[in-house]
Amino acid sequence: MLKKNVGGIDRVARIVLGLALLATYFLKDGASVLYLIGIVPLATGLMSSCPLYNIIGMNTCKK
Repeated sequence: MLKKNVGGIDRVARIVLGLALLATYFLKDGASVLYLIGIVPLATGLMSSCPLYNIIGMNTCKK
């Protein structure tokens, strides 16, 4: 399983941003495929793990 490296505020911000980007699909008629980018922060926020953080050695989760 993936190591948790996304903490509190970072996690909430990712989930909110992901949902906001996905909401543009429903709110704007003919929205571009950029709304699909919302899947990435939403998924990393829900899993509390970010592969990019692992690569660069960053951790916002309290131990």
